[in-house]
Amino acid sequence: MAISADRFKSVIIQRRWLSRRVFEIKISRPPRFKYESGQWIRIFVAGDQRDYTLVSAPKDQDLVLCVRHVENGRLSHFLSSAGSGTQISFAGPGGYFTYKSSERPAVFVATGTGIAPFCSMVQSGAKGFKMLHGVDGPQELHYKSVIEPAAELYVPCSSGSQKSQGDFFGGRVTDYVQNHLDRKVYDFYLCGHREMIRDMLLLIDEYFSNSLVYTEAFY
Repeated sequence: MAISADRFKSVIIQRRWLSRRVFEIKISRPPRFKYESGQWIRIFVAGDQRDYTLVSAPKDQDLVLCVRHVENGRLSHFLSSAGSGTQISFAGPGGYFTYKSSERPAVFVATGTGIAPFCSMVQSGAKGFKMLHGVDGPQELHYKSVIEPAAELYVPCSSGSQKSQGDFFGGRVTDYVQNHLDRKVYDFYLCGHREMIRDMLLLIDEYFSNSLVYTEAFY
């Protein structure tokens, strides 16, 4: 993926746990750093590096990241425990997963922390889209309060269940698309697990020909 060669220095401002495995971290924004909603930065700490998509909007004063704590992930472990004022460095921005307004309706599809770029897009003015978010349970519906008001349709999908309960669709996001999404031409934005993106591409080829597709894989 393309990334700017520019390197920036920053400090950790605040950390907020969103669930047992996911936290949000706010870092200072260098004065000359610019980016578009949907882009990511590459953080460097003690020889380790990892890419994180920005949750914050380009107009915001600080930078916000949504981080999944990985048990053996050295960088996510560092970010989960480092105190306020800790210095870090990053490069960026990188990526082309940015919102392009068009006459075609937009369908946003995310799994897990793949919701991050969509939060930034909404805070930058995206609205009237369909949002499908695949999670294990309601505790993982991060940024629902930000995204749902701007969406034409917001569907949380319970990947671990085949039974719909309350607002949850029982099944994967791909199940919803295959069985419930009207057969039209869309702009699809897919962000999350590689397996989801692979399966979605197969469905789009079969049922939604002539649609445009933008993807960003999360590990």
